[in-house]
Amino acid sequence: MVDNYFADLLYVLAFCLGGIGFAAGPFALVHLLSARKTRQTANKTGQYIECGMDPIGDAWIRYSAVYYLYALVFVAFAADVLYLIPVALVYNRVFVWRDLVEVLMFVGILSLVIVYAWKKGIFEWKRLKNPSDK
Repeated sequence: MVDNYFADLLYVLAFCLGGIGFAAGPFALVHLLSARKTRQTANKTGQYIECGMDPIGDAWIRYSAVYYLYALVFVAFAADVLYLIPVALVYNRVFVWRDLVEVLMFVGILSLVIVYAWKKGIFEWKRLKNPSDK
C-alpha cells in the first residue's frame, strides 16, 4: 500500500515537472537561440525599412472606432456560427419543437446586433477628403 502511494506521488511529480518544462522550455530555448546584443548603431535601432526607402510621414495613424465596431459585430456572428453548427448536427437525429424555439430566440437576439449597428450608422462608411479634416 505504501509503495503504491509513493508511485502515485511520483506520477504526480512527473506530471508537474512536465508541465513546468512545457511552460518554461520555450523561454529557455529562446534565451539559448536568440542573438546576443551587439554594438547599437543607427541602422540597427532605426525603423525597419522593407523596400529600402525612407518612410514618409508618421507611422502612428489613428483608426476610426468603426473598425472596432465591425470587430464586435464579427465576434457576435462568429459565436452564432459556433453555436449553430453543433445544434444543426444534433437536429439530424432528434427534433423537438422546444429546441427549435430556443434556436430561433438565440438567432433573434443576435439579429438585434445587426439592427442596433444599422440604427447607430456603423455600416455607413464616411471617408474623409484629407486626413487633417476631422
